[in-house]
Amino acid sequence: MTPLWTSADIAAATGGTASADFAVSGVAFDSREVGQGDLFIALKGELTDGHRFLDGAFAQGAGGAIVSTPVAHPHVLVADTTDALNALGIAARGRTKAVVAGVTGSVGKTSTKEALAAALARANKGAVHRSVKSYNNHTGVPLSLARMPAETHFGVFEMGMNHKGEIAQLARLVRPQVALVTAIAPAHIENLGSLEAIADAKAEIFEGLEPGGTAIIPFDSPYCARLADAARRHGAQMVTFGRQEGADVYARDVIQLDSGTMIAAVLPGVELNFTLSQPGDHWVSNGLAVLAAVQAMGGDLAAAGLALGEMQGLKGRGERHSIALASGGSALLIDESYNANSASMKATLAVLGAEPAARRIAVLGEMRELGENSEELHAELSAPVLDANVDIALLVGAGMAPLAHALGQRTNVLHLPDAASALQTLEPMLRDGDAILIKGSNAVGLGQLVNALTAGND
Repeated sequence: MTPLWTSADIAAATGGTASADFAVSGVAFDSREVGQGDLFIALKGELTDGHRFLDGAFAQGAGGAIVSTPVAHPHVLVADTTDALNALGIAARGRTKAVVAGVTGSVGKTSTKEALAAALARANKGAVHRSVKSYNNHTGVPLSLARMPAETHFGVFEMGMNHKGEIAQLARLVRPQVALVTAIAPAHIENLGSLEAIADAKAEIFEGLEPGGTAIIPFDSPYCARLADAARRHGAQMVTFGRQEGADVYARDVIQLDSGTMIAAVLPGVELNFTLSQPGDHWVSNGLAVLAAVQAMGGDLAAAGLALGEMQGLKGRGERHSIALASGGSALLIDESYNANSASMKATLAVLGAEPAARRIAVLGEMRELGENSEELHAELSAPVLDANVDIALLVGAGMAPLAHALGQRTNVLHLPDAASALQTLEPMLRDGDAILIKGSNAVGLGQLVNALTAGND
């Protein structure tokens, strides 16, 4: 098998010096993730130093390392390992002929990235590379690039941010031919100050576009024109997607089925009828964005439609579990525990509301990084909760106080301090036929509820 990197390749890319000849098949900077034959990059952070974990990484099978201090293992010695990680990512991008897409947005970027990769892979098995998990920051993006084999046909990379300027830096590393913005919502508004500023920060992805590249933007967004102006400044071709006719890619018909959503999509020069496995209007938008990107990248649209019909929910982002109850019967758990902002909360509450169930239970954790808008944005969730016909609402964290107040003195609304209290409250109340939505910002820790409830199930 062709190695991902040789020691000579690594030394050439980073300007380092190899201690010996070696070859590696993967790349990691977390020693716990090192697999057989991987390259371990010993990053130095504020709280720890990867050099402390070198022996453990090699005990797990590492084939080599990038270090800034000589060690008794096969390595490439560099001045700065973080700079070396970036250099390796740049070298990986430079050596491939892959068509590359970058994906960003306030909501739906990880799900859309996964769906786009699956859509491309349906007709190109083994030739599509993507960033895994939410590796979308200043270390995750170059790591994802460094992991890309030279013979890759399509690459899909997610880019996230907390502050202005971060996506521009990442986009210049990725150099996408296609740049997709999923949606604009008040995520990280505490740091950026306004939705307009968030739109501008997401539009930084266009700064890395290759010449003649394509910008894919949400037609239904109030910030569509703002995003389009930014894309034009960087010479991008423009493709819009949305539910409304007038978008370049739109849904002419949307029919809800028991097993998904049937969509008649209209794209430039072609129409495609397909079934989307994931429920919710937000997934209709994600699906249209994926089709727009597949067409722009020269992928197989028919295969993409099949892939969208086969997609399963992602852990923490819509994965569904059937929970066997000690009292008998089972309940449905919808795991949206990875993250939350007001837009994604509203979308997933609508999914819960459409779910046939004996009772609908919403476990909602507070939304973080909303700044001075936090109280208002939490309180505004009262209407979606009521519209979803939620029978029991468990509100977790101090930030949920405005929503508890907005919902009033209803006996089916409980405001709880933390995830542990939510688990103690939720578990004994579950009954056969319940549908439970668990959603909140990752820092609230609602994933532990999902883990506890699903242990031994499925």
